Amino acid sequence: QVQLVESGGGLVQAGGSLRLSCVASGRTFSNYGMAWFRQAPGKERERVAAIDWNGVTTSYTDSVKGRFTISRDNAKNTLYLQMNSLKLEDTAVYYCAISRNLWYGGPYDYWGQGTQVTVSS
Repeated sequence: QVQLVESGGGLVQAGGSLRLSCVASGRTFSNYGMAWFRQAPGKERERVAAIDWNGVTTSYTDSVKGRFTISRDNAKNTLYLQMNSLKLEDTAVYYCAISRNLWYGGPYDYWGQGTQVTVSS
């Protein structure tokens, strides 16, 4: 059974930083694109950042460009999201997901349980 477990969320003041991790078990993910999504109360789920199978190509939603960095360590089956200069509007539950193929366009077949990120003033 494939499992994705996110960690690293928490409460942080605006302007601060957090690093999220997503560890996969059950299979390696070195041949698959991956992504971070987030969903805030009352808002649509959005893809925050994505990365292809080997980490060469990445994509970010406009609101996080220059502040967030997605990376992966395939040897450790781990996906990361470094979040800097956090804003109140970054508050959401963050999920990691595995793409069906080498790239990050989806569909996404496996999802983690989510980790809460709360940015306070």
